[in-house]
Amino acid sequence: MNRMLSILTRLAPAATATLIPSLAFAHSGGFHVHGLLSGLQHPLAGIDHLLAMLSVGIIAARTGGRAAILVPACFVAAMVTGAMLGIAGIGLPSLESGIALSLVIFGAMVALARPFPLVFAATLTALFGLFHGNAHGLEIPQTAGGMAYAMGFLASTSALHATGVLAALTLRSRPAAIRAAGIGTSLVGVALAAQLF
Repeated sequence: MNRMLSILTRLAPAATATLIPSLAFAHSGGFHVHGLLSGLQHPLAGIDHLLAMLSVGIIAARTGGRAAILVPACFVAAMVTGAMLGIAGIGLPSLESGIALSLVIFGAMVALARPFPLVFAATLTALFGLFHGNAHGLEIPQTAGGMAYAMGFLASTSALHATGVLAALTLRSRPAAIRAAGIGTSLVGVALAAQLF
């Protein structure tokens, strides 16, 4: 059983990169039907947002102490700021590249499977939170439906952060599984970046 788990842990990153040939960003730039349900579902639909949110939770848990709350809170606050810029029509430069890079960096941090200084973890996650929020803010219409969408999006994002924290705490005794998840996340980021060129 342990041998099988070891093999699966080593193959997970390669399988992730191989089995998802058409990796898509969660934000296509097109107009979507917005509302609370759409907002709740959207973070789960794009591999970029899903992996980034889970990684932020894992990084927060590995940092320990107050970071379990503060790191995700910094990400969400920066995401809201980025979204507000997007709603105002201000797009950050190299937006998609920044999002792909977030997966590479977050994945590497998760793969190291060690705690980081709180200020470092909070600052880095906040920086990339701006990019994730800006991408989605550029898509949200300024309507009541858009507000409901944003509320659903924030709720789902926070739930993914909490899931990442719980996963890290549950798998504390299996650092190889956490490392494999981090490597897989970084590979997805590399694959997304490659699609931009």
